[in-house]
Amino acid sequence: MDAPVYYSKAEFIETDTGNKVSRRATIAGPQNIILGGKTIISSGAIIRGDLRRTGPGHAVVISLGRYCLVGEGCVMRPPYKTYRGNFNYYPMKIGDYVHIGANTVVEAATIGNHVVIGKNCVIFTGHVLQGKFTIIKDCAQVADNTVIPPNTVIPALALFAGSPGRFVEDLPESTQEMVESQTKQYYSRFQPLER
Repeated sequence: MDAPVYYSKAEFIETDTGNKVSRRATIAGPQNIILGGKTIISSGAIIRGDLRRTGPGHAVVISLGRYCLVGEGCVMRPPYKTYRGNFNYYPMKIGDYVHIGANTVVEAATIGNHVVIGKNCVIFTGHVLQGKFTIIKDCAQVADNTVIPPNTVIPALALFAGSPGRFVEDLPESTQEMVESQTKQYYSRFQPLER
């Protein structure tokens, strides 16, 4: 097993379900965000749960599954579109065992389970008129510094890279087990430094 990754206990809030959220992260509209458990939100991350559909009622804007890692400086905001002249935000659903690298901007409708998104990426929906959103399927990977254009669907077990992001290669069938193991190991290595 790799060496521990230490963090200052004073910098992170740990929830009953094991989520570890940096006090230096910006969580806007927390009542509209669901963290599935054992998720780490790093310093400088911005999660925009305040960008929600207009109208009455409570709406989940961003949902993250279990064992997710949101890297330092990430920006997550829900996708939006104009339909019949009305501008609206739509929910973002992120599955289990998802690693989003540092300084990545995510504005996708759906990110499946066992997905790795590299650092300095842009997953962008843009201003959608036709109602299509960027979707990343299970066990997909996005290489560092990739820009995924609006309306892209990244298939399962595919690696995308470049600007604009394009298919590079198929990933092995073992991707699910590898990503699940890596995210669980990182969570268990992420330990408070007692002072």
